[in-house]
Amino acid sequence: MEKLLIVDDDKGIQKQLKWSLSDYNAVLAGDRESAVAAVRRYEPKVVTLDLGLPPDESNASEGLAALQEILTIAPHTKVIVITGNDDRTNALAAISAGAYDFYQKPIETEVINVIVARAFSVAAIEEENRKMRSVGGSDIGIIGNSESIERLRMMVKRIAPTSITALLLGESGTGKEVTANAVHLASDRKNKPFVAINCASIPEALLESELFGFEKGAFTGAHKATKGKIECAEGGTLFLDEIGDMPYSLQAKLLRFLQEKCIERLGGRQEISVDVRVVCATNQNLEQMVAEKTFREDLFYRVSEITLNIPPLRDRDEDVIILSQYFLQHYAAEYKRNVKSFSEDALSAIKEHRWPGNIRELQNKVKSSVIMTTGTQVTAIDLGFFDNQGKSFELSLNLRVVREQAESIAIQKAYAISEGNMSKAADLLGVTRPTLYSLIEKYELNING
Repeated sequence: MEKLLIVDDDKGIQKQLKWSLSDYNAVLAGDRESAVAAVRRYEPKVVTLDLGLPPDESNASEGLAALQEILTIAPHTKVIVITGNDDRTNALAAISAGAYDFYQKPIETEVINVIVARAFSVAAIEEENRKMRSVGGSDIGIIGNSESIERLRMMVKRIAPTSITALLLGESGTGKEVTANAVHLASDRKNKPFVAINCASIPEALLESELFGFEKGAFTGAHKATKGKIECAEGGTLFLDEIGDMPYSLQAKLLRFLQEKCIERLGGRQEISVDVRVVCATNQNLEQMVAEKTFREDLFYRVSEITLNIPPLRDRDEDVIILSQYFLQHYAAEYKRNVKSFSEDALSAIKEHRWPGNIRELQNKVKSSVIMTTGTQVTAIDLGFFDNQGKSFELSLNLRVVREQAESIAIQKAYAISEGNMSKAADLLGVTRPTLYSLIEKYELNING
């Protein structure tokens, strides 16, 4: 339960606020000194502060002084000042001094709960943002606080200043290119090009010319000499993704480049010296491929001078929410959407999902949810989780089942859009309220109207 500090010299108001805000662990203080002490001891994210504190209850000087002291100690704390009906001037002065919001007496339970809940929500979002900004190495693009990511970040920073050839191992979607770019950004080559090429996505007949370039007349259509990816990365870093898919016939030429730091363009006779740092990646077992004679043993030892293992997202529980918030903010800004946070059911679904597609899957889900959501919060349904347990369904070929699935999804979406208002949800669905309740019962949906 979140800690909430209530600062008021009136015992009756203290009790009323504590009762009204029973969802929180309320700590009480009656003056500036005890309020400051409570802030130091309990570190509450939200404070309600009566401006009329002793020994100067008749005006706001003591309350404003308490506000200033609290924010000096805990600048991220959300302070909600509480004033009398006609004390708008002091309320605005408090806002100018850094207060989060103000509330004018008399106390109304529903209203104060909304204000306080919103303050806690904003505080949580800002805390996640600070975590993301404070993550060591986030400047090089590796986001996360888990032990495995901390270890990966440490290794990246150790190898970055060297010329050692690194091999990145990890499942598809774990962020191998991000890690390769992190090596580049942490090195003295960061102001030079970072060039990536996927060895599996380019046909074998074209891969050699893509890597090494070609001279005019080297083949039909070669109308002018063209640099390859290696030359384009001069002074910088070349990232060879899916190195395990490189044709066997091309591996010897790649090995010579790695050993001699020079290349020959396709159709050329001149050796060209290059200064390029190489990082490779694969999701295949190269040692097994060496044993099966599908990958050169000498090339394997050359590209794996040091090996970095990138953990799958399912083993990074601490990072899932941090990454989700990062992508949410990124795409909200990119698409100019007023999306601020995830709903509770969305957060639960994110935590429970196993993420077989790793970070790429998470990124795509958050991206689409930002586009699809109709409010300021992304829901589980927006993310594509339809049963509130973070488990999506497999589409059936049975038309009755398909209809039931579609109706279930539509009901949950309407409920989310209407923010729990069953009458509005029924209107959106084009059914009566009793019919909606019957459908909810029929499909055993976890919805309470």
